[in-house]
Amino acid sequence: MSDQDEAPDVPDPQDESEDRSPERNAGDKKADKPEKGADRRAPGDGPEPPEPNPFDQAGRNPLGGAGGTGGSGTAHTALQTFAAGKTGRAIGFGADGQYYEGNTFIGRLGIGGGHAMVQGPVPAEELTRLAGVYCEAPDYEEMEQRLHKHGLLVLCGERNSGRTATALSLLAGVAGEKVTRLDPGVKVHEIEEIQPGHGHLLAVESDDTGWQETEQADGRGRTRVRRAGPTELHLDGLRSKLVKAEAFGVLVVENGEVADRLLRGRYGVACSSPPAEKVLLQHLKVLLEDAPDGALDEALELAAGRDVIDALGLDALRPGEAARLADHLARRQKAELSHRQLLADCSTFVDAQARTWFAGADRPGTLPEALPTLSAAAFRIAVAVFNGSPYSLTAEAGEQLAWELAVTLDPGTPTGRRLFGTHAAVRPVAARSVLQDGELDLGDAQVPVRVVRFQGEALATAVLREVWHGYHNVRGPLVRWLRTLCDDPRPVLWVRASIAAGVLCSWDLPYVSGELVVPMAAADSPVQRMSAATALAEAAREPSVQPAVAALLKDWTKSGHEELLTTAVLAHGYGMAAGSVAASLDALAKVAVRANDDTDSAHDTDILSDASFSVTRLLAGPEPETVVHRLDAWLRDTRRGPANLALLTVIHALRTRTTFLWGLQDMTALEAHGKRMLVSALLETHPELTGRLASLVRRALAAARAGAATQDALALLLRQAAADSHQLDLVCHFLVRLAEGRRDRDRLRHLLARLVKDPDEPLDKTAARTMWDAVGEGAGA
Repeated sequence: MSDQDEAPDVPDPQDESEDRSPERNAGDKKADKPEKGADRRAPGDGPEPPEPNPFDQAGRNPLGGAGGTGGSGTAHTALQTFAAGKTGRAIGFGADGQYYEGNTFIGRLGIGGGHAMVQGPVPAEELTRLAGVYCEAPDYEEMEQRLHKHGLLVLCGERNSGRTATALSLLAGVAGEKVTRLDPGVKVHEIEEIQPGHGHLLAVESDDTGWQETEQADGRGRTRVRRAGPTELHLDGLRSKLVKAEAFGVLVVENGEVADRLLRGRYGVACSSPPAEKVLLQHLKVLLEDAPDGALDEALELAAGRDVIDALGLDALRPGEAARLADHLARRQKAELSHRQLLADCSTFVDAQARTWFAGADRPGTLPEALPTLSAAAFRIAVAVFNGSPYSLTAEAGEQLAWELAVTLDPGTPTGRRLFGTHAAVRPVAARSVLQDGELDLGDAQVPVRVVRFQGEALATAVLREVWHGYHNVRGPLVRWLRTLCDDPRPVLWVRASIAAGVLCSWDLPYVSGELVVPMAAADSPVQRMSAATALAEAAREPSVQPAVAALLKDWTKSGHEELLTTAVLAHGYGMAAGSVAASLDALAKVAVRANDDTDSAHDTDILSDASFSVTRLLAGPEPETVVHRLDAWLRDTRRGPANLALLTVIHALRTRTTFLWGLQDMTALEAHGKRMLVSALLETHPELTGRLASLVRRALAAARAGAATQDALALLLRQAAADSHQLDLVCHFLVRLAEGRRDRDRLRHLLARLVKDPDEPLDKTAARTMWDAVGEGAGA
């Protein structure tokens, strides 16, 4: 019978004499020896329980049924979220929103000198300067008409959106130079000093605490909160006073719950920002009026440069920020700044935004008055951690953090949730974010979701840095929140939370490791252990922290604590904690040797399985050649521990989809093959490894203790290839390299025949015939 004919009825090859392979013989010698600490069972105690076989659960996910590692898309988005930390100049803030950067005073209207104004007439020169640089907001004419009609207007928008400049421009248009600014601490219904013929500007406090009134609810021991902010009734009263005095008024309100309600009334108007490019150009024209010809064009070209855009870290500037940038560019054109200083100044924009968000975010320090601002702060932190994630999960995480913040601020006050508070269409604006259509990577599939994303790649890091370094008392609730998320089996939650924890760990290893990472590493929860491993690996990205992380993991591997050892093994799977992929492989090999000598056989099995997952993850990383070389060496090792680790890794690589083996380093080449088994993806991206991979699989198939599990894993790869013609060609070429000898060919044909005859899921016969031909004698000639 020719080797090209149909498969002969041959016995299962793993029952034959290939058990006499070198690794099998070495293992048998050790297996014949009694295990250290073996039970001495008395006669009549019954049959001895079988020793745990590490290959019974070959290919097991370390999280078991806890939700899995998730698809690579989640980790990839998380890694993009946190940019490297940036160092900025000192920025201080005044009580009414003015701030200074270095020695330059910056008001809400842009660059310029002057005093922070609380109440009083707006200087005529300020109005004149504003007229020279102001760019009309969209719907400006409609605002003018409504102000003339009602005498009162409420402009709602974000800080730095140009709403104050728009308000002053509107008031100057109806009252000339007679414009007065009112104390922002005064309540609308308490305003009495209306100056005839004047325009009045009032900036309503953004935290709304000035408008909340509380009273005790009789007999219930609870606090009732009256409606916050100026009501339509209050505005009607103010309008009557203005009309009587033939005066005008404009209120400026920051986006939020109060603004959302006022926009539904007769006075509220959404104040959209004019294009930042237009504002920048207008300011540069004024600032460079006396500069040499060409200075304006050079400044605009500089603003459009990639380095300036990256330093800003914002998708689009707001008018106030465009005015600041214009000042920096003008100073650069006048040689007052070097290019490096310009970029350093630009990098402070996101820091200024973060500091504005969290300064006094718990005023007045008691509940329920502080709850609106705590909720806003919590949502901003949640967007920083979950930037690019589903809005529903981000909002829920924000509510959980708001509760943690609230019980920390005022432990004795019961805390609930508003059911119909700020609308979902408005809430992201308060965090300088937008809602977009996106996809959530579940590993096996992607599902459409509505995601929330910052309008600037540097905002996430700036928010975490501001909260962590600026407000120590926030650390406790933040850490408790992250630990709760790190115990959630959904990868979209624990992956994002663990990477955020890793960023914090890189900033403050002693605090975060003691309060968060070590408790998770020692926990019974497999998800928490994987989260701790991920956090430490991410922290090791910082060169100054990596040696400390490596030392910590080394201690854990020697501690005798099973959970800490497991966490250390999983952390080495990212190839960063030990300093290199080779060092991580060394550490995992030592664990395998010690596990084989351990008296706890059940624990040996679990540790070897976790270690093999980590090695497989390294194989999917940036240095597959290093891993393949080490696997080959381990299979030649006479010790059973390293050999078993190599065999388990081969099985993992055959049966695990690449997307579930994501790491913390960029692997663009494998991203397009996430749904393939890792071996198939490597055949595509690293064809030079085909022969060496075939050698590893061939030896795994020939090893009696691993042969059955390897055949099952290879069957999954063959079934997947049968459904994809391109992948089928790759796998057939791989099979040619696998079928080196007669027994190899018989083994593979036996497997193909079994798959074709499978009553539940028979292999496609056309694909099976192609594979059958590939393993024929002389097929590779």
